[in-house]
Amino acid sequence: MRSMFAALVGLACFAAATTAEAKIAITIDKDVQQMTVAVDGVEKYRWPVSSGDVAHETPNGSFRTFRMEEDHYSKEFDDAPMPNSIFFTKQGHAIHGTDSVSRLGTPASHGCVRLSRENAATLFAMVKADGVLNTTVTLTGSAQVAMARNPRPAKPSAVARRNVAPVEPSFDAAGNPVELVPQPVMPNRRIVRPAPQMADDGYIYPADGNDNGQRFPAPRGYRRMTEAETQQYYASRGYAQPYQPQVYAPRPYQPRGFFSSDY
Repeated sequence: MRSMFAALVGLACFAAATTAEAKIAITIDKDVQQMTVAVDGVEKYRWPVSSGDVAHETPNGSFRTFRMEEDHYSKEFDDAPMPNSIFFTKQGHAIHGTDSVSRLGTPASHGCVRLSRENAATLFAMVKADGVLNTTVTLTGSAQVAMARNPRPAKPSAVARRNVAPVEPSFDAAGNPVELVPQPVMPNRRIVRPAPQMADDGYIYPADGNDNGQRFPAPRGYRRMTEAETQQYYASRGYAQPYQPQVYAPRPYQPRGFFSSDY
């Protein structure tokens, strides 16, 4: 009986020790920016993270957590909040929650490993229950590989523009707005527009140029002369000299008296 009792006590102590020594293994793959949490070799969670960016690479290797702070603020980066921090290096690298959930999945921190606030609180409670010294953190990969796999869109560069005065809308005779569309111009090509010509409507107008509404049909074969032909026609008939207005020179004023010696 005594030996059986001792065996039972030993089994109970072994079970209690096994329960108390549950180990948490945190694995972070920086290539895909993902964290895997396993308890005693059984995977429990898989979450997206943000490790350090290219300029602040989170160190690779295997570490043991040694300190936990539920409400921590960064002393290096303007008291930035780091809720549910679990520290794993002496240089200050920690796993903590963040409000920048839109950046999760890409390297974005100054060296820490970011989680959403909900996931960071879940991990913090697990580590606190099983013991901070029973938790290991293993990191592999690089931020450069993560950026190459999932590049973030670049911000559009600002382009200086000239201050162009707004174009006032044009309106037709009925008052409706007219949209002015510029005509496309082919590069390195000169636009040649034909000279305007008077249309020959087949009528003869009065010679003095006064249009009173009367129309005189032109004889068969009639063609309206051009301006050059008109000048040549009048030049051949002695009317080539243009009109020169007469200039009258003023005569000197000669005063006359009331009495003249001619009387």
